Amino acid sequence: MAEKLKITLVKSPISAVPKHRRTVEALGLTKMHKTVELPDNKATRGMIQQVGYMLKVEEI
Repeated sequence: MAEKLKITLVKSPISAVPKHRRTVEALGLTKMHKTVELPDNKATRGMIQQVGYMLKVEEI
């Protein structure tokens, strides 16, 4: 596993399920094409698994 993950929002959460919208906000992604670096742990991986269809994830 990598130390950090680079996560980018590539699909708008407007039409998504409300729970998925809150998960995207919890990841720190507020706008389209915004990128955040988060630690690679089980909590982050779980959130990515839930809303992965809206994200682009890279290991760094």
